[in-house]
Amino acid sequence: MNIVIIEDEARIARRLQRMTSEFFTDRPHEIIICDSLQKGLEQVSRQIPDLVLLDLNLNGDNGFELLEQMVAASFHTIIVSANIDKAITAFAYGALDFVPKPFDQERFFKALTRFVSPTLKPNEDIKYLAVKRAGQVRLISISEVIYIKGAGIYTELHLNNGQHELHDKSLEYLQQLLPERFERIHKSYLVNFQQIEKIIITPGTRYGALLKTGEVLPVGRSKYKDLKNKMV
Repeated sequence: MNIVIIEDEARIARRLQRMTSEFFTDRPHEIIICDSLQKGLEQVSRQIPDLVLLDLNLNGDNGFELLEQMVAASFHTIIVSANIDKAITAFAYGALDFVPKPFDQERFFKALTRFVSPTLKPNEDIKYLAVKRAGQVRLISISEVIYIKGAGIYTELHLNNGQHELHDKSLEYLQQLLPERFERIHKSYLVNFQQIEKIIITPGTRYGALLKTGEVLPVGRSKYKDLKNKMV
């Protein structure tokens, strides 16, 4: 596991490093500290990490620039900052959590637990998913997404206009970010529950979710009963 800390205050950076090492003591991990926005951008561009711990005030530079530039990247970001007025914006653009300074171990560990557990959601819902196309970043409103299909380390966002977009984050990563209304109905599908018309049994005793668009998506056997009960 590769973790990057972008923090200009050496004391806080070392504290984050120590706490992170304690949390991941049973998992192989590497932690790299960058003391400026530019170093952080270079490090993240050179080697995509699993997690970035990001301050927003970096020697006068706005750490939020990294989140804006890398919003479509495959890693998760936890903001650690005293700029609590930026929290809503950070969540809207896909930050996994926002840990306000000053922070204690309990609060920081809660954020790291959210990183390793897809069932724990942020306190705020994200508003957009970012996709890259021809070197440009486009923000897609969550309200446009009908379902998401896993495609290896990538995902396909299927939208209500009939189009689909490729996203750099895996299905597991997006499951951690998306609001509760997005259900994992199958190992390869996350669906906006509000878009499900009914749960059906298809030939061969297989289960499916009939969407309002008329599409039928597979439903895992372990998910069928829960989904059926929610549809009542």
